[in-house]
Amino acid sequence: MSADGIDFDVVIVGSGVVGATAAALLARHGRVPAARIALLAPDAQPSVASASDGEPQLRVSAISPASRKVLQQADAWQRMDERRLCAYECMRVWHESMPPDGLATLAFDAAELALPELGFIVENAVLTRAALASFAEAGGRLLATTLQSLSGGDQAMRLETAAGEYRARLVAGADGAQSLVRTQLQIPVRNHAYLQQAIIATVGTARPHQHTAWQRFLASGPLALLPLFDGSSSLVWSVSDELAAELMALSPELFQARLEIASDAVLGRITLKSQRAAIPLQRATATDLIAPRVALIGDAAHQVHPLAGQGVNLGLLDAASLCEAVADAVSEREDPGALRALRRYEQQRRTHDTLISWTMSAFNTLFSQGGAAGWAAARMLGIAGVTGVGRRLLARRAMGLEGELPRLAR
Repeated sequence: MSADGIDFDVVIVGSGVVGATAAALLARHGRVPAARIALLAPDAQPSVASASDGEPQLRVSAISPASRKVLQQADAWQRMDERRLCAYECMRVWHESMPPDGLATLAFDAAELALPELGFIVENAVLTRAALASFAEAGGRLLATTLQSLSGGDQAMRLETAAGEYRARLVAGADGAQSLVRTQLQIPVRNHAYLQQAIIATVGTARPHQHTAWQRFLASGPLALLPLFDGSSSLVWSVSDELAAELMALSPELFQARLEIASDAVLGRITLKSQRAAIPLQRATATDLIAPRVALIGDAAHQVHPLAGQGVNLGLLDAASLCEAVADAVSEREDPGALRALRRYEQQRRTHDTLISWTMSAFNTLFSQGGAAGWAAARMLGIAGVTGVGRRLLARRAMGLEGELPRLAR
């Protein structure tokens, strides 16, 4: 504790991928002593140890080149077991009214962009462990406790936790869609329920995934098969609430048959290799990303449709942007929680986050249609696919290679 009774310069609430990465970035690039940064992490295990031959875990993320740079700057990427990473070099997107190898397929290829890969599919737990290990090694404080309440003051925020009270100049809320930080500050959220659920599972396929991400737009919602390190694929199948209930109730054999039809058998016969889980989907945006001495990042700030795998990538860019705002404030001899620094963070992230959120919603609405509307959507994909310049620009923006980005992501 400092002479003024303030325990930490920064406290991060939430120890998932985004929170752990934000902590590691701040400890290494935030220009505040790492010992003055704390992460509330009740279940954190700051170890990257994992069985390289173990089955893939259910929750995975598609990590863009920009996000990979952020993770490298956090000294997290280097700590992951390369044997559990799967690069994807191609992406194929098509509408159910067209064949997967037809002219109306939108195809992205790393070779066309002169890149070794478009991105990586990585297990969330592997990402989190690596970031936590980086933060701990840098000298950051892991507090094995949970937030109970949050209140403000002129000089610091007061955090009541299960382990006692702490005071911090800045609190970063990275505590997910049901953020207690956001709730305590009474920051409203603009919600749009998709009335859909994402069914996730690990599946085996008769044909190799070819280091390709496959996505088919159905009238019921988009279906994605993402390549995994052991040759299996991660399923993300977005369907209506009613259809989700029906599919989750099916036996494994009947579910596999339905999935094979829905995927257009693009990878042949499909076999379940894990349990299934269904996650409700919504678009949600906090009306404010900041409050006095508080910043929201990741799902606490925004939720987007998973169809393009942008959720974690947005959160990692939030973390990088917040770290830069704090570092700039400290270099200018300002308080790490200075409102001017937080406004800089909000201005940088607001437009980008909103654009991605609405774009994902528009794609989901436009391309998940049948009949004449679906045929028109398929033709739009085809036009985008044969227009090389437009296709490359779209790919580079999705990968974070174009547009305004935090310095740590460039």
